[in-house]
Formats: sequence, C-alpha cells, structure tokens
Amino acid sequence: MIEPHGGLLINRLVSGEKAAVLEAEARALPVIQLNPFEVSDLEMLAIGAFSPLEGYMTSADYTRVINDKRLANGLPWTLPITLAVSKEKAESLKHASCAALADASGALLAVLEIHDVFHYDREAESVAVFRTANSDHPGARYVASRGDWIIGGPVEVFRRPNSEAHPKYRLDPADTRRIFVERGWNTVVGFQTRNPVHRAHEYIQKAALEIVDGLLLHPIAGETKSDDISLDVRLRCYEVLLENYYPHDRALLALNPASMRYAGPREAIFHALIRKNFGCTHFIVGRDHAGVGNYYGPYDAQKIFSEFEVGELGITPLFFEHTFYCRKCAGMASEKTCGHGKESRVMLSGTQVRNVLREGGQLPPEFTRPEVAAVLHQAFNQQQLQQGAAC
Repeated sequence: MIEPHGGLLINRLVSGEKAAVLEAEARALPVIQLNPFEVSDLEMLAIGAFSPLEGYMTSADYTRVINDKRLANGLPWTLPITLAVSKEKAESLKHASCAALADASGALLAVLEIHDVFHYDREAESVAVFRTANSDHPGARYVASRGDWIIGGPVEVFRRPNSEAHPKYRLDPADTRRIFVERGWNTVVGFQTRNPVHRAHEYIQKAALEIVDGLLLHPIAGETKSDDISLDVRLRCYEVLLENYYPHDRALLALNPASMRYAGPREAIFHALIRKNFGCTHFIVGRDHAGVGNYYGPYDAQKIFSEFEVGELGITPLFFEHTFYCRKCAGMASEKTCGHGKESRVMLSGTQVRNVLREGGQLPPEFTRPEVAAVLHQAFNQQQLQQGAAC
C-alpha cells in the first residue's frame, strides 16, 4: 500500500467520551463561524485527506506554499489551506489559546488550537495561486471575499460535518485503503471530476485501467460553481454508468469532500496528493485539469509535474490528450491516435449540453451514454418544472 503524503495518515476526529469533553470545552471558547468552503476543508483535515496537515496553515507553511509550492519542511504542497477572519476577529483572538469552530447554522464542530495569527495579502495569494486576481475567476473572487487575517493551528473535530450526506459514498482514506487491500488492488488510478462522466472521460479511465488493478472514481462533494450540476444528479449519473459499462470488481465510487479552487496546475498537484492519501498509486491528468475560462494553458496542469523530482510526489501522473468520438474512426480517439479533422469529431461544451437539455433535445450517444443522458434529462426537466412553479 502506498504511503500517505508525509508518511503518516492523519486522523483529527475524536469520538466517544473524548468528543463529549471537547464539545463541552468548546462551548466556553470564542467561536469562529465557517462558511461551506471552510467546512469542507475541516472535513478533509479531520479524515486525513490533507495529510500531513493537522490543521489550518501557520505563516511558515503558508508563505512557503505560496512562494515555493512546498510546506515549511520542504514537502511538496501547492495550495494554501487556511482559515481567514476579519481584522476585528483576529484582534479578539490574539491572546486566546483556542477557539471553537462552528458551521453556518451555529452548530459546534471542532476546537482549533491557535498557534499563529497573521496578516496576508489576498491579491498576492490570488496571483500566485490562480495567476490572476480578476474577480471573474471564481477562486480569486472567493479569496477577495474573505478576511485578510489568518488563524493557524491544529484542529480536533468532535462532530464530523456532512456526515449524513451520502454516507454510502463518504469513504475516508482509511476506508478506501482497506477496500483496496480487500480487493487485492496493488495499483489504483484516481479520477477527479466535478461533472457527469461522458464518453471521453470513460475512454481515458478505461485506458488507465488497462495498466492498473482498480479505478477510484472520486468526484468533488464540496463547493463548486453555482451553474454546475448538483451532487445528487452527478452521483446518479456515476451509478448508472458504473452499473452498465464498468467491471464491478475493478471500480470504486467514493466522494472527495473537498471544494474546487479552480487553480489549474497547482490544483492538479493538490488533487494528486489527496488521491495519494486515499491510497491511489496513479492519477489521471487530462486537458485543462481544474481550469476555468482561459486562465491556464490547455496542458499547463501536466507541465507542472516536471517541477518536482521524479518520485518526489509519490504518485504517478497519467497524462492524456483531449479525447473525443471520431465519426470516421467510428470510436473514441485523441489527436495522438486520430488524423481526421475537427468536422469528424463529436465534442460538446457545458453550455451546449445545457442548451440541448433546455430545448428537450437528445444528447448524442457518441458524447454520453444513453443511461447518463436519461438521468440528466430527468433532472433538467424537474428543475424546469420547479422554476416554473416558483414563478
């Protein structure tokens, strides 16, 4: 079994009597209320998906990550995991040793041991991480909306957030690692997605399955863009696809509780390290991984892997070109394997897919499997009916 990043799988969840004692202590502490994005980070910290992190970054780790794509100890890490607050909140916590963390409803979740309180430059962070501070970029827009002080330190979580949401697929790194061993998978490829899997995705997953023992289909369960398809609908799409087109003993569907950053190249490394913690030995990186708009080159997310020494990341990236259905080839292909022109290729953008669904048309089978298309049509029709009723 591949080692977690840093060599140790972190567990910041407490249970039983210890959890009850910690919750009682939390009631007497100053409270920091988390937004949904921060709650998803807390869950990732709790279950060890962000190993070796034990909590939100202090200034030493934060500064090194922004400048060098590494933690203070030199271990590769590309994205800041931080808890930002207002100046007023930071002032009130400067002399506190701990704070309670609560969700948007006020429910207490965890205790943060405060090791650091520091000011940071939001615009500089966005330029370093996203290559832009433009508010059109969803990641940069989110960073700009946060406070400009950071509270750093380890966390202990006594109430796991989102524990009742899709429990069947909410598998922790310890769970997926156990399942891989039970199934005899020595090599596992992880696939990151925030969309339903269409034929091009299926093609590269199955190409990867030719060289490894198993596939971890690992969709994002945290915050995504407002126009993205809901997690409930996406899960049903994954279910019908796996039921009908994959070998049942060679694929596992599980949720990645993280939120999307849309950080392109840096997020590709980040996603790979997360899947390493879940037990994957390989990770698929396709065209414009974790991209948005035109902020990154189509294959920048693959090129960034060359910035690290061979073996330093501890997980093997599998790079794929943009794939499509070619009518002349009568099958899936990429520019590496197909010499026909674009007029022979079946490719649809997200906007085109939404337009087809809105107009009641049928998504072509060359683009998506009929069972997946049926789920999307049903979901879109229900959404249209609900919107109509609301009007």
